[in-house]
Amino acid sequence: MPSAPPAPRRSAVSQSADELIVLLDEDWNSVGSAPKDQSHHQETPLHLAFTAYAFDEERHFLLTRRALTKSTWPGVWTNSFCGHPLPGESLERAVRRRLTAELGTTAERMDPVLGSVRYRAVMDNGIVENEVGPAVRVCLAQPPDPSPEEIDALRWIPWERVLWEIDNGKTTLSPWSLLTIERLRSLGPDPWAWPVASAHNLPPPLRCPA
Repeated sequence: MPSAPPAPRRSAVSQSADELIVLLDEDWNSVGSAPKDQSHHQETPLHLAFTAYAFDEERHFLLTRRALTKSTWPGVWTNSFCGHPLPGESLERAVRRRLTAELGTTAERMDPVLGSVRYRAVMDNGIVENEVGPAVRVCLAQPPDPSPEEIDALRWIPWERVLWEIDNGKTTLSPWSLLTIERLRSLGPDPWAWPVASAHNLPPPLRCPA
């Protein structure tokens, strides 16, 4: 990935030490919850998540580089932001909460475009990411003001350029981004023309949250 200017800095957003993630069985039904900060290790259980892909009106995609202090994939370029819905939390609320925490802004529009993406990836040190959840297309209401706890740098890039860099081995992205982008590619060349995913295609805990 070509170098990018440092991301704008703002005050770090503190994360709750007892934030819970939703644990899932292999049919993606909720089987309980666990503290987020204790759940990512060599035997990370399957849990609920989402990945978000922010675009502007000209189909530029917002790539972000994970903070160097992150416990998983530090310093790796990835999608715009990610998150874990809390128990009983709707997808929209989860996306808005994480958008504010990571990028310091709000959404003008958001739509799930992939109902579920399942992935498992292992870092060199053995830490496992083991998640399933939707991919969400987002239009930001204001420019991003990222939290240094979450994001080290950011880069707006034409969507077509992202695909070209992947095809030609010019970029290294997080494993979940590479997997998800290949599925997004199949939806067509224009991100704003991608159809909205049906609620029935979301993991069960997100279909009818409390």
